Amino acid sequence: MAQGLSNQPIAQRLFLSESYTSKHTTSIFGKLGITDDDNNNRRVRAVLAYLNKP
Repeated sequence: MAQGLSNQPIAQRLFLSESYTSKHTTSIFGKLGITDDDNNNRRVRAVLAYLNKP
């Protein structure tokens, strides 16, 4: 995700299905409190939240 990959390339690199990867990325967004917003990219916000964690 931090490399800017979508679910399909992430799934391919980890030898997982795309639907499995999608479920987990959605879970990550939920745990970080990141909602779907047209003005901001959720993936970028998730990476920034991870990097800024204490």
